[in-house]
Amino acid sequence: MPDPSRVPTYGMHQRSDRADFYIRDKQARPALTAPHRHEYFQIQINLGGDTLQHIGGAIRPFPRNTLAFILPHRLHVIPHPEDGNFVLINFAQEFLLPQVRCDALDLEDIPLSEAQELAPFRFQEHLDFILDDDEFGPVAELLERMRAVDGARHFGSELILKGYLLQLIGLVCARYQNELLALSANKAEKRGRRDAMGRVSRYIREHLLDPRMNLKDAAAAAFLSPNYLTHLLRKETGSSFSELVLERRMRLARTHLINGNKPLAHVALACGFTDEAYFSRCFRKRHGMPPGQFRREQQRGAKP
Repeated sequence: MPDPSRVPTYGMHQRSDRADFYIRDKQARPALTAPHRHEYFQIQINLGGDTLQHIGGAIRPFPRNTLAFILPHRLHVIPHPEDGNFVLINFAQEFLLPQVRCDALDLEDIPLSEAQELAPFRFQEHLDFILDDDEFGPVAELLERMRAVDGARHFGSELILKGYLLQLIGLVCARYQNELLALSANKAEKRGRRDAMGRVSRYIREHLLDPRMNLKDAAAAAFLSPNYLTHLLRKETGSSFSELVLERRMRLARTHLINGNKPLAHVALACGFTDEAYFSRCFRKRHGMPPGQFRREQQRGAKP
């Protein structure tokens, strides 16, 4: 998948005819063929043509009669074959969850007891929602009803559409209740965040000496958007990306200063700083003294 930090994020007004709910097939609007994100929820239903879905850091099968549930801001792409067919449903957070008042980036923290509707979206990267023909029959019927109501909106249409949408999600939740409840009990979504944090930590560790390291590249390595990574780091560590990188570089610098006598310019470059002056400013701000003084005091204190 291309660099996730450089893919677009779309709002409802860019990919939908209405701001609350929109359903279409491939004839209504060309499918996006490159990785992207949405500010809204999306459900894709494969009516024919086996393919793969790339959602976050997972690649999962997407054959006929499969549904994909995509959270807002989740990097994804589903390359449909030319002879395939699909239905796509876009809807705003306020349409599905008017009772939930939180940033879309915090949806994974909402208990399922308060919003069962989130279950398939939350665990999409861990589970394939593939139905047999008998199970898919009611889904296909709901899709046709949604398209008919959405195509002739009138007073009350939004309520009818929301009812059909909840029925669709409910059918999938009922079919996969054991798997969904097991994933919830095992806190699979938190494991997914831990995996993302692990990818970020590994990226920082491997590129610590490169002064060009930045948030966008770290987000790409973790299959996250820069905004989501910033949000996740604040939530998990209380620090920003730049603060985490600086702390690790300071830790490495202290090791070099205590255990060696190489010039400060060499230490600066060996710790990922662009030059000695910038390194010294950062070190003084963090430790209250310049690095040369820190080295002398530490080495003097270490002598018997």
